[in-house]
Amino acid sequence: MFVKYLWLMVNDQVNRKLWRSVPWVSSAMAAGGLVLAVVLSLWNPFSKPPETKPLVSIPQFRPAPPREPPVVIFHDVTQKTGVDYVHVSGAYGEKLLPETMGGGCAAFDYDNDGLCDILFVSGMPWPWKPVPSAYRGSLRLYKNLGNWRFREATEEAGLGGVHIYGMGVAVGDVDNDGWPDLFISAVGSNRFYRNKKGHFVDATEEAGLAGTDDAWSTAATFFDYDRDGYLDLFVGNYVKWSRELDLQQGFQLVGLGRAYGPPLSFGATFPYLYHNRGDGTFEDVSAKAGMHVRNPATGGPLAKTLGVRVVDVNDDGYPDLVVANDTVQNLLFLNQRDGTFAEMGLEKGIAFDSDGRARGAMGIDAAFYRNDPCLGVVIGNFANEMSALYVLDPQVALFTDEAVASGIGPLTRPDLTFATFFWDYDLDGRLDILSVNGHVEPEISRVQSTQHFAQPMRLFWNAGPEAAEEFIPVTASQVGKDFLEPLVGRGAAYADFDNDGDLDLVVTQIDRPARIFENSLASKRFLRLQLVGTKSNREGIGAWVEVHTEKAVLRRDVTRTRGYLSQVEPVVTVGLNGLGKVEKILILWPSGVVQTLSHWRENEPLTVEEPSDSQ
Repeated sequence: MFVKYLWLMVNDQVNRKLWRSVPWVSSAMAAGGLVLAVVLSLWNPFSKPPETKPLVSIPQFRPAPPREPPVVIFHDVTQKTGVDYVHVSGAYGEKLLPETMGGGCAAFDYDNDGLCDILFVSGMPWPWKPVPSAYRGSLRLYKNLGNWRFREATEEAGLGGVHIYGMGVAVGDVDNDGWPDLFISAVGSNRFYRNKKGHFVDATEEAGLAGTDDAWSTAATFFDYDRDGYLDLFVGNYVKWSRELDLQQGFQLVGLGRAYGPPLSFGATFPYLYHNRGDGTFEDVSAKAGMHVRNPATGGPLAKTLGVRVVDVNDDGYPDLVVANDTVQNLLFLNQRDGTFAEMGLEKGIAFDSDGRARGAMGIDAAFYRNDPCLGVVIGNFANEMSALYVLDPQVALFTDEAVASGIGPLTRPDLTFATFFWDYDLDGRLDILSVNGHVEPEISRVQSTQHFAQPMRLFWNAGPEAAEEFIPVTASQVGKDFLEPLVGRGAAYADFDNDGDLDLVVTQIDRPARIFENSLASKRFLRLQLVGTKSNREGIGAWVEVHTEKAVLRRDVTRTRGYLSQVEPVVTVGLNGLGKVEKILILWPSGVVQTLSHWRENEPLTVEEPSDSQ
């Protein structure tokens, strides 16, 4: 009875809701309880143990040896570059919600000279207020001259004089002419620009991509959902907003006056899905494709979108969509391969946290960060909410949030994270995680001493699945003091701006200068692959690159959309440090063509053209 009583107590504790919300803890406790029951069944405190049987020896837990992140210093080279961009929110005291939410950027080679340029997307002074002389337009383009020098090229590239309340950007070659085009999301009508050999022309009305005047568009991505060789466009919308609605809410900080309000007080929206007809125009297929997800309680729209990531979740060769929503459930649109999508976020375990609650989700990315078949999805959340790290078990086709077990959970709880993405900053073949942070309320520290408007970024080094914690926070001594200075961070993008093989970084801030960081990694082995589609879309968006080495198989997809409102370079960088010889490289094109490369050279750029058939 004594043993049975103790076992019932252990079993009761294991099944408490608190521990069910942390799967690895419950598993450990269940195992511990079983061991305890076995031991107690062999040990009776009221009788002498049998002398002929040895005592059971319980093996002690031996943690994996600690691993330390390498020293890779990132230097702030903003002043050196000549990039003088400062975000403009238009804030003047009314504290209107869009003022604290914008700031996307794009790293892309707009003029095809082999150097990655930078586009910044800004807000603007509100139309009912005078335009200050310092305001220079909502779009700012900087041409890369090489050797860490940039020159503003906004006017000459045809992007001058654009006055919109801009939010984010999507880059994609929609007409397969070899020149990347631009979509700009905004509060109000969106904009689309065709790239005519380095000069942009406003083609918004012709293409049919303006959206509605009263919408607030945010995250956007080009992808070929029907695999017809032309890039389609998904555009997330945030909330139903107007100045009048915002001012009616009466958001207050106790003792300090008006504050920026939460999205809970505004209505939800539907996203846009545009199908590329291939003739320069797009068709809005949002409703018939299954994008109009409704709130079962109200019958109205459900989504409040700030982030989107296109990735083939179920490995059927067709791209799916994972949508990060603010204060409402995340969505997972599975491609049905017939032009429609089925929303399966709840069924697949990615809609809510482990307690069944929606979080303030913003930036998002996805990758096979363990170099195994388990897809990971990282999502940045609001302050006092941990970032999420959903991991898909392919055997049961379900996601589980492993943020706590991986090591990123507790450390990200105090952060308000906007951009977050996977990248291999030290080129060791394991994808690390960057989180760009900053609060929405400038006065937050006056009412919450633990919160600050400007917050340092966090860089988590991937120590590998065999380590005690998969992700280890990188310290100032390991990454440099410049990198961890507090920012009011929003958008971010990586690219190899100096063509030395490692990944550099650009970060935007609200009403503050952008920051550019040079990666000073000394020892490096890598592959850099630029894909050129023929049957597939020209940029190979949606393709997968598989690099087989002596020690691991590295799987990377081609996409520009990672993080928050921003675009990274489309070149696939694969780190090889410590992984031995490269044995094979496969390209899985969106068209279905499977290509095996016959030759390559490390540490040199490689352009790969899609063959007509598998080879």
